[in-house]
Amino acid sequence: MNDKSFEISHAGTALQADPAYHGTWAGDSFERDERSSLRRVAGLSTELEDVTEVEYRKLRLERVVLIGVVTDGDMKAGEESLRELAALAETAGSQVLDGVIQRRQNPDPATFLGSGKAAELAELVATTGADTVIADSELAPSQRRALEDIVKVKVIDRTALILDIFAQHAKSKEGKAQVELAQLEYLLPRLRGWGESMSRQAGGRVAGGEGIGSRGPGETKIELDRRRIRQRMAKLRKDIAHMLNSRETKRAVRRRNNTPSVVVVGYTNAGKSSLLNVLTDAGVLVENALFATLDPTVRRAQTTDGREFTLTDTVGFVRNLPTQLVEAFRSTLEEAAEADVLLHVVDAAHDDPAGQIEAVHQVLADVEGALDIPELIVLSKADIADPITVATMRSRYPDAILISAVTGEGIDELRHRIEEALPRPEYSVDLVIPYDRGDIVSRIHDEGEILHESHEAEGTHVIARVTPEVRGLLAEAGLVEALGE
Repeated sequence: MNDKSFEISHAGTALQADPAYHGTWAGDSFERDERSSLRRVAGLSTELEDVTEVEYRKLRLERVVLIGVVTDGDMKAGEESLRELAALAETAGSQVLDGVIQRRQNPDPATFLGSGKAAELAELVATTGADTVIADSELAPSQRRALEDIVKVKVIDRTALILDIFAQHAKSKEGKAQVELAQLEYLLPRLRGWGESMSRQAGGRVAGGEGIGSRGPGETKIELDRRRIRQRMAKLRKDIAHMLNSRETKRAVRRRNNTPSVVVVGYTNAGKSSLLNVLTDAGVLVENALFATLDPTVRRAQTTDGREFTLTDTVGFVRNLPTQLVEAFRSTLEEAAEADVLLHVVDAAHDDPAGQIEAVHQVLADVEGALDIPELIVLSKADIADPITVATMRSRYPDAILISAVTGEGIDELRHRIEEALPRPEYSVDLVIPYDRGDIVSRIHDEGEILHESHEAEGTHVIARVTPEVRGLLAEAGLVEALGE
């Protein structure tokens, strides 16, 4: 069993804004300014004199040390995971001071690192002046408490860190409710209480010894907190269910209008919002940070032959995405299962793009039917990607499309591939529509695919592909035979 000090000197600059990505693709600059203005102030000490005095602390991450345990022997993968944790910590407003990886068969059930290494970690924390330790996995409540007792500063895990980032970035009512629900689910088993000093007894005459309820320790504060949290969680689930009904209504309208749907999925910070802006001029916030987008954005787009479809930007995924978030954001992730085409955006400039694809597929596997949707893999950031990495990915995924939202490389090819992948109306018609039925021509334009259109003496000559609903309308007008005849 040995450990390895991990250098993260680049973490302070890993997510600095790249000027090349803040042109016309930058999106909502006001939102970015707001986020920057709300970043935590560095250097404020949050060292705990006595961790038992705190049940739940709102995260204030300033100067952090990262820790990780490698159980499968792949130190390179462990280092890459810790680098991602550094980027997550920086997105939350932290300054990463150092990181340590330990190789062992299994994490220590008591203190995660083991007592000896935990003592070494305490020395490292004291030397660097860190006020927070972040573990690169989910800690059991007992592990977190035991490690805090040793290092004497706040200890959190990867799940708490991601939840904190989501809480900072959620803007919509639905997004805020989903994040709060996930936070409460995470908090519930981690409440802390002790002894009879936490007990609550009945008030008034009952507390004076008159009647039932005056004896015994009463309801403890931790029991009261748990009950209130469960009540709040029940209300949030009810609110999210109502919001889901609204989202379902919008989906039903799109289905009724036969509007094809393209959903953009991918790892966090892969370039999904930049691509959406290029394809639709959506003006979505683009920021070189993890989880910049939490609220789905739906925009209408059009193919070169006039067919309308919707493009939906979704929340980014990450390795080991907390179960609470997957459940809370299920209504949002179900956008992917309703799609006709998935645009899977992959950061070609990342050190491990293949690992990102695998992580996204793991999350999509939790959404019924999502993996059955036709998928287009889009290798983004071609302008800054390593040519060797790009060549490796294209050999592994020969149908992948290489693009750059900055230079415009590959965008035209991507539009063409989207057009090919979108479902086409199933019925072919060749007919002349009288000029007094312009409503039918308009409907074909909206819901069908026009192959040829010309104006003749009798009316508008149209060769097109149409949906069953439009064909039924044509049959009612006596322009084609009814279906089934």
